[in-house]
Amino acid sequence: MIDNSNISDILAILKEEIKKFSVPIVSEVAADRDPYKVLISCVLSLRTKDEVTKRASLNLFEKADTPQKMILLDQSDLEKLIYPVGFYKTKAKRIIEMSKKILDDYDGKVPDSIDELLKLKGVGRKTANIVVTLGYQKPGVCVDTHVHRISNRWGYVQTKTPIQTEFALREKLPEKHWIEYNDILVTYGQNVCAPISPKCSICPIDTYCPKVGVEKHR
Repeated sequence: MIDNSNISDILAILKEEIKKFSVPIVSEVAADRDPYKVLISCVLSLRTKDEVTKRASLNLFEKADTPQKMILLDQSDLEKLIYPVGFYKTKAKRIIEMSKKILDDYDGKVPDSIDELLKLKGVGRKTANIVVTLGYQKPGVCVDTHVHRISNRWGYVQTKTPIQTEFALREKLPEKHWIEYNDILVTYGQNVCAPISPKCSICPIDTYCPKVGVEKHR
């Protein structure tokens, strides 16, 4: 069973284990602590594979890595730079719109609060939490499908949606783990604790995990 009596030990084990895997591209971008680049790479990553997001992010940031530079790009040029990310035409439009809003309403600085970030069209709670945690190193709980799935698979929360999971984790998860929780579970979910047939035979926390909802595993 995984609960608050052992969650710190569980996360410490997984934090060591994921060193053998590549980190998510948004986390890689966040290494230089530029909230704008974190925001844009996160927008690009939605419904897009990590390797595609990485190429698109690198291509785009070579041309424009600030809102001031971004609004100078034609939408068609931006589309070419980020292709083939999912919904690249819509994302190109959104990136220009949010860059203009950041310049007009926030003096060119990406907001550092979830409530303000949610005012940017195209930004949901997952993206807002990533910007706050990875861009500003402020407390936040980012929940994507991996975090939602694994937290419920552990029995650590019992929720139906990622938003419900976020608020359940805010209530239960010790705040010292908030920032790292997403990176750990996303990396582990991509490589070991898969949605279908997770690799339980190589999982170092297998004996702790109740495998809630798991019908088949390797």
